Amino acid sequence: MTPGAARPRVEWRRVDGILLLDKPVGLSSNQALQQARRLYRAAKAGHTGSLDPLASGVLPLCFGQATKVAGLLLHSDKTYRASLVLGSRTATGDREGAVVETRPVPPLTAPAVRAVLEGFVGERNQIPPMYSALKRDGEALYSLARRGVEVERAARRIRILRLALESLTDDGCLSFEVTCSKGTYIRTLGEEVATALGTCGHLAALRRIEVGGLARPPHPFAELERLGPDERALDALLLPVDAALSGLPSVRLGTEEGARFCHGQSVALAAGFPGALGPGTRLRAYDAVGLFIGIGAVDRAGLAIDPLRLMTTAPRASR
Repeated sequence: MTPGAARPRVEWRRVDGILLLDKPVGLSSNQALQQARRLYRAAKAGHTGSLDPLASGVLPLCFGQATKVAGLLLHSDKTYRASLVLGSRTATGDREGAVVETRPVPPLTAPAVRAVLEGFVGERNQIPPMYSALKRDGEALYSLARRGVEVERAARRIRILRLALESLTDDGCLSFEVTCSKGTYIRTLGEEVATALGTCGHLAALRRIEVGGLARPPHPFAELERLGPDERALDALLLPVDAALSGLPSVRLGTEEGARFCHGQSVALAAGFPGALGPGTRLRAYDAVGLFIGIGAVDRAGLAIDPLRLMTTAPRASR
């Protein structure tokens, strides 16, 4: 493009589905979203929660109708693989920050480290780091931290489902894999693990490998750019909208019930539906031919399904 020339106008198109992007190190989640959106020319897009610029790996991007289920992925459990350098702590908790503390690393064995890691599994409180996107009086905490200002942060309740040692080296580095709840800061977890091992530490690398059960290999930008001229090939990489909802029970509605549901009307919960579905239980709803038409929830009486999110791609009954 000639310097000073206007950027070519993008002709946006309707795209529906979920792209598992392999976000590279150095890009913010929003920068990655905007680049992918332009490659797809997607009229509507959103991501499912920020992944630090330092981190790489799975960043689900929701296009079109999939933006209606983005919140479920945002609140889902996630799995990371992290490398922890022992003996030095940084201001940011990762390799980007200046070293603010050093401590000797005691002799460690793999069984001893595994025992320490096991102690972190379960529900616990965690204080978010200053270098985070959380806000205080409208200003991000990391902005305050860069000015040398530290404020009190309330502890958050998090859940560690699994914390496994991957490797341990003689020079004071270990790698671990963790599956955790939304809101868990892996940099903080790394510092806590180092403290429990009798030293201090910081993250050297972080990669997210799974979000909400979506464990398929993510697609790097190089692949998207190679396929760029072929929109069908790009679209073939997308997961269907309901791929984000595999943890929800499903219900298949008849022709008449499906039409009512698509018009935002409650439908009766069929007798003998498998499983105990209490009031408020969310469901994936499909029409008579198996088309995903939206998300519903069992009503207070446990007798009907109320529509919560409707897919506009669903066929509408004639009026």
